[in-house]
Amino acid sequence: MTGSTEVPIPEGARAYAGDGITVTFEAVRCLHAGECVRGLPGVFDTAERPWIRTGGAPADLVARIVRRCPSGALQYRLDDGHPEEPTHPTAISRSSSGGIAVRGDLIVHASDGARTETRAVLCGCGSTGHAPYCDHSGPCGTPTG
Repeated sequence: MTGSTEVPIPEGARAYAGDGITVTFEAVRCLHAGECVRGLPGVFDTAERPWIRTGGAPADLVARIVRRCPSGALQYRLDDGHPEEPTHPTAISRSSSGGIAVRGDLIVHASDGARTETRAVLCGCGSTGHAPYCDHSGPCGTPTG
């Protein structure tokens, strides 16, 4: 890989910096699977503000929990410059409600251009207002996790 390992913060996302890691949250992509809150409640607590406190656990543990986020609404960048490693081989599955969960080395083409991704839940019902991502507008927005 050449060039910068800097991961751009998507428009509309918020960044939460801590010791060794910055976590970004893109609310429009969150499907409320709850993997973050269940996995590390000392860092991800929706009753607190800010709701993400990256200093609440070691950076490697925070990164491990962020990788559980199926929608990709949570992403991270380690301060040492190491980006999230994509799943190999790429894995694709469809939830019982129709959402298409994808993990791997992805390029997703959206209305705002192409984005490099490692995780995403794509709309499988065609009712999204945030194409191609699922956004709860139709039956494929039902949480599965």
